[in-house]
Amino acid sequence: DLSHSNMSRTVGGFVLDAEQSARIRAVGEDASSFPGKLLEDEACRLFPELHTQIYLESTGAIVEPYAPDKIAHPSSLAKSLKTVGYGDQVRSPNTSPMKRRKPTAAISPAGQCQFSETPTPAKLLHRTWTTHDSMLLTFACPDQGKPLGLSTCACLTARFAEEGAEPVFRPYTPVSTNAQVGTFQLLVKVYWEGKMSQHLKKLSIGETVEFIHAERNVKIQYPFGRQHLVMLVGGTGITPMVQALHAVLGTAEDTTEVTMLYGSRNQEEILGKDLLDHWSSTGRLKVVHVLSEAKDDATWTGATGFIDAALIAEHCPAATEDVLVMVCGPPPMYDALCGPRDKPQELTGALSNLGYKVDQVFKF
Repeated sequence: DLSHSNMSRTVGGFVLDAEQSARIRAVGEDASSFPGKLLEDEACRLFPELHTQIYLESTGAIVEPYAPDKIAHPSSLAKSLKTVGYGDQVRSPNTSPMKRRKPTAAISPAGQCQFSETPTPAKLLHRTWTTHDSMLLTFACPDQGKPLGLSTCACLTARFAEEGAEPVFRPYTPVSTNAQVGTFQLLVKVYWEGKMSQHLKKLSIGETVEFIHAERNVKIQYPFGRQHLVMLVGGTGITPMVQALHAVLGTAEDTTEVTMLYGSRNQEEILGKDLLDHWSSTGRLKVVHVLSEAKDDATWTGATGFIDAALIAEHCPAATEDVLVMVCGPPPMYDALCGPRDKPQELTGALSNLGYKVDQVFKF
């Protein structure tokens, strides 16, 4: 009975709050006959105020209503409405789909990637929202009987072109490994003004986007030849680090020790926290989270502000020859720590001040 409740109720597999219950009554739906599934038009008709992806529990599906550019927070959305259907998943913050996945050293030499300099389409198979503005995308490889074949570390370049417009290109580092046959996964942060991320967000399951892999996409290669790795990370800059950590932590005879300083805005936006927490338990990885917008968060007891010389000096090994520093994040982070990303032979900022040399720092 939904007619007298001010609390959430479960009806036919749905978890509905009082406002949503009232909407059902307003359109004349009877609780006893409320359907076990929502079709897209019914979702839009009954709940247009959601304007977002509707969480569909059994298959992890998403129905995208009329205003997919407005994304509600997945955790609150999942509590508001649960049902079964078709599509992808929305997850609460930090409940990573990579949770407790073991580090896997599935190393492939450079030059073996299924993609080449010729743009090749890949079909979107699955989309999981890992935070309110970040999604894990699963694509089919051109040859689904083989792994992607990407070397460590290397990236792909996504490409799309709207009719009459110049093509848009954006590099992405897969967070999956070559142990995954037939598919690969990208972790993508959606920006309001980001043409590529907006395109990928609106891409329907089954549609394709083109990918390129060229020599310039091949970065520093494993093994890295140092006893200590320092990873200075901001936001989605975590993706090449996950790729590197798979190789380092997944190789039994590798004894490299890794220290990561990981900058995020708040706890909800820490990407892959479950994964990093699990990998830290191996004893060779130390992760220090640094939040820039945690001033009003009483639950946060860790570092605040931005990654700087003081934090590096406190948590990372000194600038000896046996240390390699990897940096990946937004442009201001490069400016503060090591100098512009497009000037690999130039080292300025905090790392230079701490005594690190150019050949000890790699800018992704």
